[in-house]
Amino acid sequence: QVQLVQSGGGLVQPGGSLKLSCVASGMIVSINAMGWYRQAPGKQRELVASITRAGTTNYADSVKGRFTISRDNVQNTVYLQMNSLKPEDTAVYYCKAEITVLTGTTPAFKKDDYWGQGTQVTVSS
Repeated sequence: QVQLVQSGGGLVQPGGSLKLSCVASGMIVSINAMGWYRQAPGKQRELVASITRAGTTNYADSVKGRFTISRDNVQNTVYLQMNSLKPEDTAVYYCKAEITVLTGTTPAFKKDDYWGQGTQVTVSS
């Protein structure tokens, strides 16, 4: 089985910074796209940023220039550096990864999306 475990997050004042991490583990053959999503109370989950295995990135307009997504393909880890945080960035943040796993049966490989457990980010004075 595959697990995505998140760390980071917490309470920060407006203008502050936080860094989120997400580590994938298990019977992983390869990891394709990885990304960060967030869900504020009463709102739908939205894409914050994504990154391909080759390092091509994509950002929501609301975070461009403030957030940076990166990944370590050896450590199966994706990061989200968040700077100049605003109260409207307050949400539960989730990592997601498209992972090909070794099933141990037939078919031998299976590709699926996996999610982290979520971590609260609160921006408030």
